[in-house]
Amino acid sequence: MLPRSRTLPPRIHDAVVVVESERDVRRYQQVERQVQVGETKKMVVMSEEDDDGRAPRRTGTVWTAASHIITAVIGSGVLSLAWAIAQLGWVVGPAVMLLFALVIYFTSNLLADCYRTGDPATGRRNYTYMDAVKANLGGAKVKVCGCIQYLNLLGVAIGYTIAASISMMAMERSNCFHAKGAKDPCHASSNVYMIVFGIVQVFFSQIPDFDQVWWLSILAAVMSFSYSAVGLGLGVAQVAENRRLGGSAMGVAVGFVTKSGAVVSPAQKVWRNLQALGDIAFAYSYSIILIEIQDTLRSPPAEAQTMRKATGISVVVTSVFYLLCGCMGYAAFGDDAPGNLLTGFGFYNPYWLLDVANMAIVVHLVGAYQVYCQPLFAFVERRAERRWPEGLPGGEYEVAVGGWVRWKVSVFRVAWRTCFVAVTTVVAMLLPFFNDVVGILGALGFWPLTVYFPVEMYIAHRRIRRWSTTWVGLQALSLACLLVSVAAAIGSIAGVVLDLKSYRPFRSTY
Repeated sequence: MLPRSRTLPPRIHDAVVVVESERDVRRYQQVERQVQVGETKKMVVMSEEDDDGRAPRRTGTVWTAASHIITAVIGSGVLSLAWAIAQLGWVVGPAVMLLFALVIYFTSNLLADCYRTGDPATGRRNYTYMDAVKANLGGAKVKVCGCIQYLNLLGVAIGYTIAASISMMAMERSNCFHAKGAKDPCHASSNVYMIVFGIVQVFFSQIPDFDQVWWLSILAAVMSFSYSAVGLGLGVAQVAENRRLGGSAMGVAVGFVTKSGAVVSPAQKVWRNLQALGDIAFAYSYSIILIEIQDTLRSPPAEAQTMRKATGISVVVTSVFYLLCGCMGYAAFGDDAPGNLLTGFGFYNPYWLLDVANMAIVVHLVGAYQVYCQPLFAFVERRAERRWPEGLPGGEYEVAVGGWVRWKVSVFRVAWRTCFVAVTTVVAMLLPFFNDVVGILGALGFWPLTVYFPVEMYIAHRRIRRWSTTWVGLQALSLACLLVSVAAAIGSIAGVVLDLKSYRPFRSTY
């Protein structure tokens, strides 16, 4: 869907066209009604195309939009929430999660209002996040937004590759322990599984457009609920076995000895708290693809109205799941809550249930990878078509699959998308620090893309006066979120520095 927006014909206002001759009717459907205007009989017909000339018309609904959001949001981030709450404690942890949910819901609605320039129902569409920034802010901010957005999408792809390899290693170790017993260390390397995940993504990355990923998105959303439910159920069982709720009001204390034998120092306590903020921010972030999701919605009703409903449904669903999984994980393991919730239950019985949950994570991450990367693929390919208007290098060929399915293959698309997947896989092999990578991603993308640009675009779009009550409130929100992002980035970078001291590239084993 996204690549087609580059060659759209002139807009057809309000999706209704008035014509006076048979020649003008041939592009449209059968006449629905006739209206008398003086002595001239004009026919009002409904277009087969959207108001911007795109055909076929968009078919997205509140439920497809909600599935895209849930696929993007309930991902690998949910697995680190028990660890994040362990750093912050029972008082601050859940409160921070609810606060981030409210901020995401509010700023997402601001951003949804900027999908159209002018009238919310018939104004000019902005097909991408960058288009919305260009229409409302312009100038150098467009390039800054593009760099941050697409670098963040690249980072998400790397983070999801790491998360998928961790789940696949967990399955291998679970089966090994079950077959050989606890005495065998059952070491596993993440590199092989990252390469396997990369090969799978090379195949799925050939899906041309965002609108053709809907089935994979729905499947991924179902998988996310599945493994979250398994984690929640195992957490409840662990709490029942312990007969008490683990954890404390203020979280991990200075002097606490971790499972690895390390002692938490005052400085590490600060870094851990800041990193936890980044993990929670990443767990809610999806604004970088909100406009692209909104561009799949049909109208009427106005896309912003549908998107507000989808956002509300998604934020409520994800918040409930996050609180249940995060809090129950902390209650089950206390201050020793693992960075990946499912790995904390060990590798023994019910090993088969853990295998099912980890497989669901992998399937979900395959879909989430595509939901995040399709906007980046579309951006590069639009630029390439402007660079080579007569045709992309290598041309396009029609391939028969199975003797009856015909599939158009672009040589440029295959080459560029394969290179992208290869780069993300290699970088993931170099930096397999799941918690720290998650925290950095949340910090880098949260303030500029989730708060700053939506706030500034909304102010420009609605022409809010400087120093008015609304303006001051929005700027105060932006400043507060900036401080949170900077703090989270510092904590996560400090965590990566500590991990690098004991890490050798391409030799990651667990």
